[in-house]
Amino acid sequence: MSFNIKIGIIGGSGLSNPEILTDAKEVSVTTVFGPPSDTLLEGKIEGVPCVLLPRHGRNHSIFPSAVNFRANLLALKQLGCTHVLVSTACGSLREEIEPGDFVIIDQFIDRTTKRASTFYDGSREEFKGILHVPMDTPFCTRTRDILKDASLSFNYKTHSKGTIVTIEGPRFSSKAESYMFRSWGGDVINMTTVPEVILARELSLCYAAIAMATDYDCWKEGDVVNVERVFAIMNFKRRTLIFIDRSNSEKAVNVLKKAVVEISKQDWKETLEKMKVIHYNLQRETLEISLKTQNHLLKRGRGATNKTTSYNENNKQ
Repeated sequence: MSFNIKIGIIGGSGLSNPEILTDAKEVSVTTVFGPPSDTLLEGKIEGVPCVLLPRHGRNHSIFPSAVNFRANLLALKQLGCTHVLVSTACGSLREEIEPGDFVIIDQFIDRTTKRASTFYDGSREEFKGILHVPMDTPFCTRTRDILKDASLSFNYKTHSKGTIVTIEGPRFSSKAESYMFRSWGGDVINMTTVPEVILARELSLCYAAIAMATDYDCWKEGDVVNVERVFAIMNFKRRTLIFIDRSNSEKAVNVLKKAVVEISKQDWKETLEKMKVIHYNLQRETLEISLKTQNHLLKRGRGATNKTTSYNENNKQ
């Protein structure tokens, strides 16, 4: 194992089973953005250090808009995670992506409206300034490839890429919206990928997601999504959070466990160091642009007269 790899696993609907870890212990974490969705579980998968976090709480009591995404990602970072693997239930917007299929997401369309999508909103001393993080490649390519290969190794029907539309929820989309998302190039739809992937990028975490198709949303005639159908496809006992043999959830666990082992075999030092450098440069460039703009306005008599702060002063953390 290289570079002290530690993998956070965020489980969505049907993937919060603590039994996937050995030597598991509960860990309570507090962050400057409040508590995460639930107590975290630290343990190991095949000897690899992992942290399990149920996105909606262990009783599935937190609806999508109420998930404290910032606290969730920051809690994993505070515990030393370098990677984050997540599962998410989704609706299919494509005929060829059938219920039960897996999709290794590579792009997203953000249709959320009520969620904090950055750590750098000026509300916390620990996250000063503004960070204009690029999103041309939102998900970690190396980690995505590992998830894809892990899924294919079990002969699960797997789509190697896909664009996910994240809506606010908790309602499902209207038929008109579903048609619109298809016309935009969306392949699957859910309620949680955004802002999770954005926040992971801001924290320089290698983030990848496996989406589990449960239905055809509502664009397909005679195939309308509802909660009962979602959980039927997941083959998931909602009340007790127990997995049933050969369920989609169990398949996802198989994929994630294999991916964890494969991640641990690779050398991530260069990738992780590169992400840190990119993060540092983004902050520096953003501040330099801000200072140049302010100085330009001051010369024209439009700016404030208060003292500007240097990059080093502004980034003591």
